[in-house]
Amino acid sequence: MNISFSERLIGMIAQGSSLVTKVTEQMSFWERISPPEDISTSGHLIHWLFAYTTYVNLFWFAILCVGLFGFSFLYASKRHKKAFYTHGNEKKHLMITAFIGLGVFLSVDMVITKISSRDMKEVFWNFPENDADVIKVQVLAQQWAWNFRHAGKDGEFNTGDDVVELNHLVVPVGKKVMIQMTSKDVIHSLYIPNIYIKADAIPGRYAKLWFDTTKTGKFEIACAEMCGNHHYLMKAQLTVLSQENYDRWVNESQANAIATNDTENMDLRWGWKWGSR
Repeated sequence: MNISFSERLIGMIAQGSSLVTKVTEQMSFWERISPPEDISTSGHLIHWLFAYTTYVNLFWFAILCVGLFGFSFLYASKRHKKAFYTHGNEKKHLMITAFIGLGVFLSVDMVITKISSRDMKEVFWNFPENDADVIKVQVLAQQWAWNFRHAGKDGEFNTGDDVVELNHLVVPVGKKVMIQMTSKDVIHSLYIPNIYIKADAIPGRYAKLWFDTTKTGKFEIACAEMCGNHHYLMKAQLTVLSQENYDRWVNESQANAIATNDTENMDLRWGWKWGSR
């Protein structure tokens, strides 16, 4: 009996709802708030920037608290029966305000802008499109699932030997992975926590990103954009295999695709020519 895509999706949503509840109950508080394990060569850049932003904001917040509570204590009514009024427009007041404002601007805005711009240019936007051994994957997002397409033996996308996976992305460890993606309905956001990367999938447009991995295993893929009632269930799995196991998976999946792909099934014919848009 053939099961339609809609029926499979409904079943996965039901299973996902119970899985989310079970996993959440098993996680401790510290596990929920701790950053995910970094399995990429570039994730530490995002982690460092996030940590720096957090610590420097805590520093300025501490100074704010010292000033707020310190002056409240020093100028309490018990020590100063008569209130002292000031408009705060004296030169020393203006100098203090300018010094603090400039300090915040330079230490927060300028630093994170400079570092993030450098990282985007040198790493995240430095796409490995011309690398000979890059793994290319097309992604179609929809409510509420991720569709992943690998080109078959002919090296062309949207042909009969393509490997199309629902909510499952398989890549080899140590190889660069290049992704082109779009959305079927509303805006989604492909988010891989263990790689510290995400990008929006927008209807009518093609976005791209790349990443690599340093560790084998199974990791979570989520949607980071509110996309409807079941947004919280839009979960997929990233499986990172050794090169040997990946080659075996590719051979088995391509053989199965050639034997079972229905060329008239529009659920499987959503691909496009690589780099065409």
